[in-house]
Amino acid sequence: MENFSIAVFADKKVGKKTVEYLLENYFSYIKYLVLIDKDSEIFSLALDAGFNKNFIFFSKDLYSEKVINKIKKMNINYILLAWWPFLMKEPIFSLPQKGILNFHPSFLPYNRGKHYNFWTIVEETPFGVSIHFAEESVDSGDIIFQKEINKTWEDNGKTLYEKAEQTMFELFIESYPKIIKSEYVRIKQSKKQGSFHLAKELEPASQIFLAKEYKARDLLNLLRARTFFPHPACYFFDKDKKYEVRVEIKEVER
Repeated sequence: MENFSIAVFADKKVGKKTVEYLLENYFSYIKYLVLIDKDSEIFSLALDAGFNKNFIFFSKDLYSEKVINKIKKMNINYILLAWWPFLMKEPIFSLPQKGILNFHPSFLPYNRGKHYNFWTIVEETPFGVSIHFAEESVDSGDIIFQKEINKTWEDNGKTLYEKAEQTMFELFIESYPKIIKSEYVRIKQSKKQGSFHLAKELEPASQIFLAKEYKARDLLNLLRARTFFPHPACYFFDKDKKYEVRVEIKEVER
């Protein structure tokens, strides 16, 4: 499609696979890349593919006047946030003609914000991935594509993170041809439905109290939701000592 153009803000495995796919199949559409720093594997990937290093910017310089002015001249259609860890602010929101599309690893409106793989288990909410328009309020913009992911008792925080990575990339390559042609329906998120969590909620929610009564289901959900080695796990205190708890659940024949 002539005159179509994008910018990609990319990080981690999903960002790398997204950039790799775009470089192989839609090279001319990419006007610039934004990465965390030069140590990113995506930086060397882009250079190896022949992408002009003068159009690769880094997060620390993104809001400088020099970079913003350079980006403004490119007249891009969309910015894609491919597993990008930082919130956007002006003047970035004003740069793309059609908007900023964010890859969010939850089945919106459920689990907006942080630690989606923990809360979807603990609160037993639907799980999946979404592509939505970014707004200044976190993960609240219109949804254009989604894919639900099935959960089982064998899942934990780690397996759901990995499932989200894989499914997010699959959803993107299925949806990208439609994004190019604007063949999508914008679905507004209900402010009365779903859930939202801040990063600071994770640690207090992960504490187990030895004197507290728990339903077995709730306790097992809590333990497996925080099972993601080498990250910290659920924990409890006994006298002056702190203990971590991880759990493994496997289905067996009856």
